[in-house]
Amino acid sequence: MTVPVVYSLARSYPSLRISVLSRPYARAFFEGIADNVSFIEADLKGRHAGFRGLNRLYAELRKEGFTAVADMHDVLRTKFLRLRFGIDAVKMAVIDKHRREKRLLTRKKNKVMRELPSSFENYRDVLRRLGYEFEVKFNSIYEGRNFCYENIYNIVGEKRGRWIGVAPFANHQGKIYPLERMRNVVNKLSEGIPGVKIFLFGGGKDEMDVFNAWQRDIPGVVNASALLGGLRGEMLLMSKLDVMLSMDSANAHIASLVGTRVVSLWGATHPFAGFRSWNISEDDIIQRCLPCRPCSVYGNKKCMRGDYECLNIDDNIIVDKIVNSFKF
Repeated sequence: MTVPVVYSLARSYPSLRISVLSRPYARAFFEGIADNVSFIEADLKGRHAGFRGLNRLYAELRKEGFTAVADMHDVLRTKFLRLRFGIDAVKMAVIDKHRREKRLLTRKKNKVMRELPSSFENYRDVLRRLGYEFEVKFNSIYEGRNFCYENIYNIVGEKRGRWIGVAPFANHQGKIYPLERMRNVVNKLSEGIPGVKIFLFGGGKDEMDVFNAWQRDIPGVVNASALLGGLRGEMLLMSKLDVMLSMDSANAHIASLVGTRVVSLWGATHPFAGFRSWNISEDDIIQRCLPCRPCSVYGNKKCMRGDYECLNIDDNIIVDKIVNSFKF
């Protein structure tokens, strides 16, 4: 979710040198988005692990001669780096995560149902406190860049009909639509849209087992994650989709970064916490209004009811949302 903000900063201040520090996987989001943006890997499982590793990381960063540090994370590791840069009198700003407001939003009783600033606004405000005024304007990380899609088409075939992405998994149970019901959604999309291809996006072994079964049993379904060999290939394919159906999860955000329409399903979490994906339409957010929602910012808390009623969404609502937006 930092990508649109970093992109906009880079375009607004072309003479500014910007370095993004993150885990290695995030390189795919930032490489090539602007000439003045570079990426630095934090190897938190290797050379930058533990206290000694963080000291080593700081020593490496110090050599870059940064004049300002924007902490977009505010966790123990970044607090430590801020402490070290503070000793060097480097100008710094840190994100306001509105933790108190999120507690009020997710508490069991007397919830304060007020929409909080989005993560995009929070990230921009960090940079504003460093003196950089700009508006966040962003369409796609591929905007103005030429890519060869031939390798993608060689794997999944040329696009001749509607292409739909489906990302049914998330990190926590409170954000996962029941898989049998999602299978029904995929089956109905397959039956209801002539010539459709439905690409499945996910990660681990259990997910692959589910995807392979759906691919075997449902016409037009393709296990994209098993074919494309990593995030870069998946992002290129996502940019060619007509729509991505996703939970409140990383794939919703990734699809939005490549300019693809996202339809998202929300269970234990809520868009009011500030994590809706970039440019998503209010009409494309599917959720149930229950007095217990939201019970969690990240979906990682056990359901207080015990039945995850928040995810009891009629699958026909989901199918109609997608099918009715196409003209045949």
